[in-house]
Amino acid sequence: MRHRGYYDQFGGAYLPEILVATFEELVEAFEAARKDPGFWQEYTDIMSSYSCRPTPLTFARNLTDRFGGAKIYVKREDLNHTGAHKANNVMGQGLLVKRMGKTRVIAETGAGQHGVATATMAAKFGFDCTIYMGEVDVDRQRPNVFWMERLGAEVVPVREGTRILKDAINEAFRDWVSNMDTTHYVLGTACGPHPFPEMVSYFQSIIGKEAREQILASEGRLPGAVYACVGGGSNALGIFQAFFDDPVELVGVEAGGLGADSGHHAIRLSSKDAAVGVAQGYKTYFLQDRDGQMKETHSVAAGLDYVGVSPILARLKERKRIRFESAADQEVVDAMALTIRQEGLIPALESAHAFVQAFKEAGKRSRDDIILINQSGRGDKDIFTVADAFDDPDWKDFIRAKAEGYNA
Repeated sequence: MRHRGYYDQFGGAYLPEILVATFEELVEAFEAARKDPGFWQEYTDIMSSYSCRPTPLTFARNLTDRFGGAKIYVKREDLNHTGAHKANNVMGQGLLVKRMGKTRVIAETGAGQHGVATATMAAKFGFDCTIYMGEVDVDRQRPNVFWMERLGAEVVPVREGTRILKDAINEAFRDWVSNMDTTHYVLGTACGPHPFPEMVSYFQSIIGKEAREQILASEGRLPGAVYACVGGGSNALGIFQAFFDDPVELVGVEAGGLGADSGHHAIRLSSKDAAVGVAQGYKTYFLQDRDGQMKETHSVAAGLDYVGVSPILARLKERKRIRFESAADQEVVDAMALTIRQEGLIPALESAHAFVQAFKEAGKRSRDDIILINQSGRGDKDIFTVADAFDDPDWKDFIRAKAEGYNA
C-alpha cells in the first residue's frame, strides 16, 4: 500500500505500523465499492432523497451586469443538506462504514461544517460519533458545535499546538490508533494518507458531474473558467474533475489572510512560504520552516486555515493544469457583502474566496464567455465572524444583552 496513492511525487501513505492493517482494510473496502455499480447508485439515491441533490446552478444576472463581462453562474452546494459540500463525502464514507461493519466514527473539523455533516450521518446510520475541533475553532464556530452536540456527537476541544485544524487532525489519528477495530476516521478533505485523497475526491466528484451537465443544458457550451476555494481541496477537486479533459481554465483560490507577505495566511500552492514535506501521513506542500516545523496559519475562514493541501492539487499545480491565486481577508468580506446585496446569496467565508478572484476577472472576459463559481457552503455558520468583520453595532448590542441575560 505504501507504493499506492502517489500523484507524481506527492501523496503516499506514511503510516505507523499499527495503522497499516486498518488502512489496507479501508483500501479494499473502497476499491470493492467503487467497482460495484450498485454502490454508486445507492450513493446517488441517498444523496437525492436525503441531501437535495442535484444542487442547482444559478445564473447570477445582477453580478453579471455589474461586472459587464462574462456570464456568472454559481453552483449551489450551500443548498446541500447541512449547508455545504461536506455531506457528499460523509454520506459516502458512511456507506463504507456500514460495509465494513464498524459502529463508531470520528472526524476532525475546522469551520464545523464537516463536523456537523459527520454527526448528521452518524445520527442517520446509528453510529457513535466523536468530533475533534481546535479550541480556537470551537470559539469562533460555536453554532456548529451546538448542532453537533444536539445530533449526539461528543465534541472534543483540542488545546495542543495552534489549536486549529491541523491539531484536530492529529488528535483524531491518535484516537483511531486506540480504537481501530470499531472505529472509522471520516477524514473531511482530500488530504492524508492513501486512500483518503482519492476517496474524498471520488465522492465529491458528484459536484462537477452535475455542474457540467447543468451548464451544457443551460448554455449549450462549457464555461471558460471554473473557480473554487482551496483549503484541503475537496470542494475544488469535486467541481474541477469534470472539466480536466476540457479546454476550461481551472482557478483555485487560497486563503491570503492578512497578505502574502504578512506571514499570517494559509497560502500553500501560490506562496514562497511553502515547501514540499511529509506530515500527517502524506507528502505535499506544507507551510513549514527550514527545520520542517509547521508554521502557524491564519484565515478569516476557519475551513481554509490548514497548513497542508491535497497531494492531487499539488500535482496539478506542478503540471500547470490549475492556476492558484489567493484572496486576503478583507477582499473576502467585501466579496461576501457584494454577493449578498446583489444576488441574495450568502456564501460561506470559505466560498467567498472563489468569488473574489472571479470578480477580479469577470469584467476582463468577453460577454460571450461563461464563468462558474463553486459556492461550497452557506454563510450563516459564520455569523459571529462576519458580524465582527462588518463591525455591526446592532450585533454587538445584541451580544452584550445576551451576555447580561446569562449573567456573564
